Amino acid sequence: MYRIDLNCDLGESFGAYTLGADEEILKYVTSANIACGFHAGDPGVMHKTVSLALTHKVALGAHPGLPDLIGFGRREMAVSPREVFDMVVYQIGALAGFIQAEGGRMQHVKPHGALYNMAARQPQLAEAIAEAVYKVNPELILFGLAGSELVKAGAQAGLRTAQEVFADRTYQADGSLTPRSQPDALITDHEQAVAQVVRMVRSGQATARCGTEVALQADTVCIHGDGSAALAFARHIRETLAGTGIGVQPAGTFL
Repeated sequence: MYRIDLNCDLGESFGAYTLGADEEILKYVTSANIACGFHAGDPGVMHKTVSLALTHKVALGAHPGLPDLIGFGRREMAVSPREVFDMVVYQIGALAGFIQAEGGRMQHVKPHGALYNMAARQPQLAEAIAEAVYKVNPELILFGLAGSELVKAGAQAGLRTAQEVFADRTYQADGSLTPRSQPDALITDHEQAVAQVVRMVRSGQATARCGTEVALQADTVCIHGDGSAALAFARHIRETLAGTGIGVQPAGTFL
């Protein structure tokens, strides 16, 4: 049987500003990556999102990012491995407090935005993240871009890893995501996005923008919760995956 985890970045509102339809999205995903206050989120939003995820029986994960609220954590910063280690430990700990207060359990850690992309290709930053996760809780699963340095570092540290693929992003020949600065970075057609996911799960392959085939292991697929069509897409992909015989369940149940 083919199985996949369906994860979404949530808890990205801040203060008086609301971003995403978290409560509705939670009806269709199996894992929630919750912002920890550095790139988005705040204590109130973190608490509310944890509570909502538990209500919907969605697995909980920390989504640590760079300290860049204005840039939403999507701008690269010159940070050392030690700084990355410290900020990841800090953010995991902050979310873990709310999870414990609500009687839940953390399943995973998935870095956000620029930190995720930097760790995908820079071994030292990847190792710092993996070390931070392991030292906080070696039972946590580390989510990283399929085939990336982050996945390799997690495995070397002794962590379970979830190789992540993307429904709404295009790929380059080396397995990296097409940069958002390029016009063909996003897949906006729902049928095309779902077809890409089904193919990655069943055959372990995706077609890069240049036309070559890229080998990708798909343990968890990311959907984004902040677009205008995010809710409709979440519903569509969940229903379509079920209809093709692909089981949708939290990563911790099969990794």
